[in-house]
Amino acid sequence: MRRQMTKVRSRGEQIRRFIVSHVQEHPTDIAKFTAGHFGITRQAVNKHLQQLVEECALVSDGKTRNRAYRLYPLVQWLKEHELNDSLAEDIVWRSDVEPSLGMLPENVFEIWHYGFTEMFNNAIDHAKGSSVEVLLRKNAAVTELAIIDNGIGIFRKIQSELGLMDERHAILELSKGKLTTDPANHTGEGIFFTSRMFDAFDIVSGGVAFSHTFGDAEDWILERARPESGTMVWMKLNNHTSRTIRKVFDQFTSDDEFGFTKTVVPVRRAQYGNDKLVSRSQAKRLLARVDRFKTVIFDFTEVDYIGQAFADEVFRVFASRHPEVELIAMKANPSVKRMIQRATSST
Repeated sequence: MRRQMTKVRSRGEQIRRFIVSHVQEHPTDIAKFTAGHFGITRQAVNKHLQQLVEECALVSDGKTRNRAYRLYPLVQWLKEHELNDSLAEDIVWRSDVEPSLGMLPENVFEIWHYGFTEMFNNAIDHAKGSSVEVLLRKNAAVTELAIIDNGIGIFRKIQSELGLMDERHAILELSKGKLTTDPANHTGEGIFFTSRMFDAFDIVSGGVAFSHTFGDAEDWILERARPESGTMVWMKLNNHTSRTIRKVFDQFTSDDEFGFTKTVVPVRRAQYGNDKLVSRSQAKRLLARVDRFKTVIFDFTEVDYIGQAFADEVFRVFASRHPEVELIAMKANPSVKRMIQRATSST
């Protein structure tokens, strides 16, 4: 009898662990999803859901058919800081963020340390606002953190100080890496590497948003209907990811180099609206600052066509002027490949 009770208890714990692991992706149908996985009834799953709610592992909203479940926040707070000369990212990290993260694996803890201090320092040095808020929310599966300032807006500042076309152009430059408006004090690597360490990373400012999801080959530009002042940086990471800072850095470092030597450039970000990539001016915009890298990978995802002048400017003119830079075309369709081959054969 004791062995049978132990087996039943173990089965119940297995079911509840499954629920906690999958409820974020299935908030409204977690009972059906779990029942199908274990071959049990929804009524049986509902007993486990009720137990998880009573244990404060889950929170339920709505009634009966409209009921949804989400993980109970273990930690949740919002703190505001005055932006002044005495504010320092390491102090806020030690006093507020580090204690709230709790017992996390060392690699996860290191990612949060790097990401928070880099992004909070950006607000201190560049926002030119009066205040910055930090929002932290942690549950059993993931931790999210947002840094929100009331300054001039990151994309607007980059556009203004570097003389770019618009805020979308600023995001194109951010996606390459090594972009800073203060080269004496910053390398321009913080946003690039931070965006690639987290499961999800967003910067929202003005009329656009920069978004990167881990595993995606490129960054995304999202239009916003109502421009607002200031900047919000949002980061999300699984509490038990196996990712490490070193693995992320190694992706963009040559085998015999220690610096940031590789970059992936999303070519379609040089397009505006329905424009085709045909002109030398478009190519020059794409090529801005890529001579700072040893290897440049041009990602032609969703680029149907490039013109002769565009291809010539990138793969013949620039290549001949910068033989020390290796240019690689990735995910190019047959039409794009023909234009590239035509340009390279003219060298």
